[in-house]
Amino acid sequence: MNDEREVTNWNLPNAITVVRIVLAPVVFAATLVATDPLSRWLAAILFVVVLASDAVDGYLARSRGLVTNLGALLDPIADKLVTNGTLICLSIIGELPLWVTIPIVIREVGITLWRLAEVRRGRVVPANAGGKLKTVLQSVAISLALAPLPALLGDWMNVVNSVVMSLAFALTLWSGVAYLVAAARLRGPRD
Repeated sequence: MNDEREVTNWNLPNAITVVRIVLAPVVFAATLVATDPLSRWLAAILFVVVLASDAVDGYLARSRGLVTNLGALLDPIADKLVTNGTLICLSIIGELPLWVTIPIVIREVGITLWRLAEVRRGRVVPANAGGKLKTVLQSVAISLALAPLPALLGDWMNVVNSVVMSLAFALTLWSGVAYLVAAARLRGPRD
């Protein structure tokens, strides 16, 4: 492998990220029209596949030395688009209260904008452990909300989904506060 080669923005990991962004509206549409078990499974599988492709593009970028600034910018945008958009769709169809969706979306957009502003100042703010766990919990909670598991396994799956969604909600807010604390530290007394 030639370490001196220039990494282009037009590479496989970035293409996968762009496909994730393009497929986000398909996930939203599938969620909004999912009224029977088969269409619910389709929406859940689409969501999982689109979200799982994040791990694929990240692995390829790191393992093949294809990390780019464009990929670093687009990757979290793709993640937030898919998760936040699907949460909004779940609220639209009446399966998730707006009081859950709105704070999550505000936190996600706010922290993402702050991290992008810090990059412009030359400071990279990596995802904290709470933020990474939050992403996993959100993904699991949304997948559980989409899949028609209560019809398959019983009503107790509604309780499982409620618990996982509650944990994701709490961790989303907690990790947002952790980022705000980090922001205060980066700014210093009077930055």
